[in-house]
Amino acid sequence: MERMRVLYFHQHFTTPDGSGGIRSYEMARQLIRRGHQVTIVCGSNSAGKTGLVHPFINGKRCGFVDNIFIVEFDLAYSNSDKYIKRTFTFLKFALRSIGLVFSEKYDLVFATTTPLTAAIPGIFARWLRRKPFVFEVRDLWPELPKAMGVITNPVVLGAMSLLEWASYRSAHRCIGLSPGIVKGIAARGVAKERIKLVPNGCDLTIFNAEQTPWWPEGVKPDDLMAVFTGTHGIANGLDAVLDAAAVLKKRKRIDVKLVLVGDGKLKMQLVNRAKKEGLDNVIFHDPVNKKRLAGMMARADIGLQILANVPAFYYGTSPNKFFDYIAAGLPVLNNYPGWLADMIKENECGYVIKPENSKAFADALEQAANNREQLIGMGIKGYQLAKQEFDRSILSNRFVDWLEDAAK
Repeated sequence: MERMRVLYFHQHFTTPDGSGGIRSYEMARQLIRRGHQVTIVCGSNSAGKTGLVHPFINGKRCGFVDNIFIVEFDLAYSNSDKYIKRTFTFLKFALRSIGLVFSEKYDLVFATTTPLTAAIPGIFARWLRRKPFVFEVRDLWPELPKAMGVITNPVVLGAMSLLEWASYRSAHRCIGLSPGIVKGIAARGVAKERIKLVPNGCDLTIFNAEQTPWWPEGVKPDDLMAVFTGTHGIANGLDAVLDAAAVLKKRKRIDVKLVLVGDGKLKMQLVNRAKKEGLDNVIFHDPVNKKRLAGMMARADIGLQILANVPAFYYGTSPNKFFDYIAAGLPVLNNYPGWLADMIKENECGYVIKPENSKAFADALEQAANNREQLIGMGIKGYQLAKQEFDRSILSNRFVDWLEDAAK
């Protein structure tokens, strides 16, 4: 195919030097390898690093990073921000992005959530500049925030539902990151042949590289180290980890350490609870970049795939952390039903427990600590799954094929 200029909107973009997911970075790099040109438009994210370090001029800075041309708006964002502040940041990003839709030269617009407002420049590009538009859905909005009770205002929910409908109908093609997301898009009236499943992938080159194992202070060499990596927010339901830690403490299983790596709105609340209850078997650590994370994974024994018990999560999410765990050859402990739980059972690569059951959670960790050889076998099976089904290089080619078809 002839060279394609892609205008790529992802508000929370980061390179591997940041602590966020690097899906967009890897997809952009594959587009470039296939001969295309990519401009990524993003904001400033506390968990991300764009690679641009020079000062902002008139609210933005631009430059090439790994052959990707990046336009970064001076719009700071953090998962710890209050809801109103985040909403205004999302809207500001969408409005500034619309300006680029009319000033940049491009052949195709690609936009990825979250937030849902990321689709707004794509809608403008489709209808006012008649450009092909591909929309990627990482979470179903407003279904998820409504199910969590985060957004209850009917006017806001109605506006989001309208934007969701307009986004799907404006897009020439859609991408869903999980089977449930694909079904959710189809349920809104989008023809199935216009939707492609491209789940999150495993960065095998990062996690398979020779790493120097490291672990946080408080973990002994012989301890079972169970690690969670990601946002400490409402959706993550990390009180479940502290509940299990309390059970283990009562059982005097001081050889099991639970390490929570990341940041988020509820982190200090969790830290304070752990201190109050004397849960010294829970260790909190600041976010780390992918390379540093790979070193920690090389020491860890099991990855924790934890979410709040919200049915909309069961098939409607595609968490980065799960794919990082299996890429690193870690077995996974999952505490909610759904497509990932089904996959763990089918491939015998971890433990699946019922939601909100601290005893079962603690039982699984004790079983893991008592059966280290079995645990290693589970990790090997997880890595085989990563290599066969979720290798990022395979999925990124599927992604580029889909965009090229849309451009045609």
